[in-house]
Amino acid sequence: MDLNTLILAVPAILIALTFHEFAHAYVAYRLGDPTAKHMGRLTLNPLAHLDPMGTIMIFLIHFGWAKPVPVDPRYLTHPKRDMMWISAAGPLMNMALALVSGILIRVFIATGLADTYSSSPNAILFQMLYFSMYINLALAFFNLLPIPPLDGSKIFAGLLPDRYAPTMHLIETRGPMLLFGVIMFGWVTGFHVLGLVIGPFIRFFSAVFGGV
Repeated sequence: MDLNTLILAVPAILIALTFHEFAHAYVAYRLGDPTAKHMGRLTLNPLAHLDPMGTIMIFLIHFGWAKPVPVDPRYLTHPKRDMMWISAAGPLMNMALALVSGILIRVFIATGLADTYSSSPNAILFQMLYFSMYINLALAFFNLLPIPPLDGSKIFAGLLPDRYAPTMHLIETRGPMLLFGVIMFGWVTGFHVLGLVIGPFIRFFSAVFGGV
């Protein structure tokens, strides 16, 4: 990713990460857990959600993360079910942002404003909308992978019978290192396993949402 591309992508990255974490905090609060609100996470201020190391890694290896939203299950009426909804809120928010970006992309194309071969304001805005759709789709489907500590692992755990709880706990202790190892393997070798998994979903929804 060259510098110009990165500059155009930064707003989409900030919005995607901020709204993702805000959605977790908002749903947790609505379900009875005020922990995130008390810690200043129930906000759309990016500074409240960005993790310094995660932000640096975005620029170094084009992969990063935000600060996880704290959730205390003791406040939840139905902890297992409610944790599923809290976990799903982030990816669903990213899907909603991708849909809005896709609709705007279709408007640009339909009105002839989709100019990708110049430095005009229309061309810059169109590229930013494309990055917004792509980044939000990538963040949504990446987080839906059932690998701890991603949101998908918590959704998956909520669907499993209680007798599998010890197994999930064991997976949770090893999941982060496994995930980081797979990401670093892709960065070093250029063979991105996770990209092969989520790529088809990104391409499909890019076509459905934005027609591109």
